Amino acid sequence: MTRIRRGYIARRRRTKIRLFVSSFRGAHSRLTRSITQQKIRALVSAHRDRDRQKINFRRLWVTRINAVIRENRVSFSYSRLINNLYKKQLLLNRKILAQIAILNRNCLYTISNDIRK
Repeated sequence: MTRIRRGYIARRRRTKIRLFVSSFRGAHSRLTRSITQQKIRALVSAHRDRDRQKINFRRLWVTRINAVIRENRVSFSYSRLINNLYKKQLLLNRKILAQIAILNRNCLYTISNDIRK
């Protein structure tokens, strides 16, 4: 019986996966079954943490805005500021408001005072 030489497709697929996990430690970068499991796990974690990152940044922006607004010694909170922004139909998102709060507090104070009146 003659010898059958297998194709290279499976080997090409494995090397592609190996390139993805080449920085992993131990058997996670050497054994094929372990490599596939670790690749799936890494991609799941990356997808989950992208969503968490968005949540964490929004939480940070809210905290910064609230801290600067309350520092003004006025009985004015973050929720009232956002509510008044929506009433006046000013389209400033939380990221921009947080940058204004850090870089130019007086500007945020004037915005909040104008909204209140």
